[in-house]
Amino acid sequence: MSTSGGSKAIFAALGANLGIALTKFIAFFFSGSSSMLAEGVHSVADSGNQLLLLLGGRQAKKKADKEHPFGYGRERYVYAFVVSIILFSVGGVFSIYEGIEKLREPHPLENAWLPIVVLVIAMGLEGFSLRTAVRESNPSRGKQSWVQFVRRAKAPELPVVLLEDTAALLGLAFAFLGVVLTVITGDGVWDGIGTLFIGALLVAVAVVLGMETKSLLVGEGASEADTASIVRAIEGTPSVDRVIHMKTLYLGPDELLVAAKIALPPESELRDVADTINVVEENIRTAVPIARVIYIEPDVYVPPVALETTTEAIVIKSAD
Repeated sequence: MSTSGGSKAIFAALGANLGIALTKFIAFFFSGSSSMLAEGVHSVADSGNQLLLLLGGRQAKKKADKEHPFGYGRERYVYAFVVSIILFSVGGVFSIYEGIEKLREPHPLENAWLPIVVLVIAMGLEGFSLRTAVRESNPSRGKQSWVQFVRRAKAPELPVVLLEDTAALLGLAFAFLGVVLTVITGDGVWDGIGTLFIGALLVAVAVVLGMETKSLLVGEGASEADTASIVRAIEGTPSVDRVIHMKTLYLGPDELLVAAKIALPPESELRDVADTINVVEENIRTAVPIARVIYIEPDVYVPPVALETTTEAIVIKSAD
């Protein structure tokens, strides 16, 4: 995911949510709809989330220092995790609380036409925000399904915006249905039920988002495709017999660490080893450009059978 693409989607979502939040609170003030209040708080939380994502992107650009020798790339994961907590608490839990209160003390809506108009406008704005996020996600999504993209994406911004916008549109649909049923039946219980659905939806999205960002915070390795490309780049280098073992780790969405032990001919001289390692590093960066931190350990490959034979010989000699 390009940083510019993620920022564009975030700014589109931020602008839409600020405008939507204002209109929702106005609608709540004149109608008394709890669905409107829950949706207003939801939009405020989303706006704060977009600001946090922008802050995380800015913090991640700080240069490495003695305290953080591998840089600050994971700041983006930290802020994305904070977003999931805010979405859960401020958005989901508050909406559930409001829904329960409305079910306890239901009352008919005043000026019911106002929240309906606001919800229709909000759907249009959220649809624009989601369309922007989808368009910016498609280049990096490739042939993956949307579920696979959200689960496998290493850059958190676009998956967060996609989940938020999708939840927002579904929440608007629940709020619209609750308001319309309240107007038709004259029973405010439906408004409360709509608010409960909004809260449950936000909690579910927050849990999914939290699980995915937690995995990134703990540390994920390269994808199978990138791992295969790195192995091919190493083993395609002259004088390299094979990759003995290799580990990878994302230091941030745009920076991959590669540590590999490679087998070289036993008769290799030090100068030849150094030259081969330099070529290996260049080939890895060409194959996977985000592999920016590379550690190569040269070694001589000893087949497992040979190791077992040597061990047996040592044991027999010791016995003698």
